[in-house]
Amino acid sequence: MSHDETLLAFADRIAAIELRDPLAELLGVLPANGTLRYTYMDAVKLCGHSCPTVAGAWLMATAALAALYPGEVPVRGGVEVTVGGAADDGASGPVAQVIGLLTGAAPDTGFGGLMGHHRRMHLLRFDKSLGKKVRFRRSETRREVEVAYDPSTVPPAPEMMRLLVATLSGKASDAERQRFGELWQARVEAILLGERSRVLTVTDTTPPKP
Repeated sequence: MSHDETLLAFADRIAAIELRDPLAELLGVLPANGTLRYTYMDAVKLCGHSCPTVAGAWLMATAALAALYPGEVPVRGGVEVTVGGAADDGASGPVAQVIGLLTGAAPDTGFGGLMGHHRRMHLLRFDKSLGKKVRFRRSETRREVEVAYDPSTVPPAPEMMRLLVATLSGKASDAERQRFGELWQARVEAILLGERSRVLTVTDTTPPKP
């Protein structure tokens, strides 16, 4: 297998997202109104794997950006994000990483800005009261959406747990290990390329104007 080649043949069928980034323009990375192109494989490379959680984070971020920037190219760094759960739980942290990749929003480790401009620090936070939802707020308009993701509507293959246990215990054959990986990614593919309404709910939660 050559450098950067993977077994995720379905990844090429997942729509990429184009984003403007004013900071990249300022620092000479992009021309005025140029865009950065992100693909699902960028999220996979960030996390080092492809799973329902990574897929869900990708879907949540891209759906929220489409809702907040209808008919426009979304602006990286222009969205505040609140992730349900805690930063150190099993899913919220990885979800935040993928969402941060696309939105530019970062916690207290993020870029602090230049003379008060282009700050990414503190644009991403965690709130257990949100449950498993993620809130996205467009900074310039204050428009807001909450996105809920439920992958249980795309259940794993019946034999997958048995194969996982056998693989992790070192008892699986080479064929069984390969089969487990195929079944795992088949579920991810179904989540990403199936009808989004099966797994995703986007709700406009913009507060009413006073």
